[in-house]
Amino acid sequence: MTVLLGTSGWTYDSWTGPFYPAELPARRKLEYYAQTFATVELNASYYRWPKDATFTGWRERLPEGFELTVKAPKSLTHNKKLREPERWAEIITRCMELLGDRRGPLLLQLPPNLGRDDGRLAYALSRFPDWLRIAVEFRHDSWLHEDVFALLQEHQAAYVVMSGAKLPCELKVTTDFGYVRWHGPDHEHLYGGSYSDADLRWWAERIHEWESGGVKVYGYFNNDMNGYAVENAQRLRSYLY
Repeated sequence: MTVLLGTSGWTYDSWTGPFYPAELPARRKLEYYAQTFATVELNASYYRWPKDATFTGWRERLPEGFELTVKAPKSLTHNKKLREPERWAEIITRCMELLGDRRGPLLLQLPPNLGRDDGRLAYALSRFPDWLRIAVEFRHDSWLHEDVFALLQEHQAAYVVMSGAKLPCELKVTTDFGYVRWHGPDHEHLYGGSYSDADLRWWAERIHEWESGGVKVYGYFNNDMNGYAVENAQRLRSYLY
């Protein structure tokens, strides 16, 4: 499959009713989610990195063809701001390997107060093995430069295309896969609101353009309030196929 659409996380209380049946146990939500979507972005790993056994369990629980994208821990991206990445690179690599063929990309979401530092980014990327697909989300405008895009291309890492309040939306593909995060259509607040049909049709056209160029596209809706992310992901998929 060349386009994988899903959501950022799967365990939101507000999704009970709009998406999850009320009687569904929390431990069964991932399996239920995987009946509808072929990928999900793991956000819990940003706050607390899971145990090795948890990654093994996900590989066993998830159906064939499903890909679990993993968000790097804030200890690496926000606390250390990519400095001294060796320890975390070793831990992350080991756990991503445990996912086997259920492994999606690794997401490095950089903090908004981290300005451009090509050397720091290049060194961090170099600590990971070539087989691990990495996507980088920049929240500081200084990173939006052709030299940075060339650096990502050199390391076969994807630039994360963002949609959200006051975030720069640069339509850029830097490797053989594209990566999009929809943080909500609200111009003032992140993670809120539902995308319109016009918005989603426009994104479907962009995705078709990338796909026609041989690019595999990963896309995740992060506007989790009231189940908007789930509904938007399903609606966008209907415009693609």
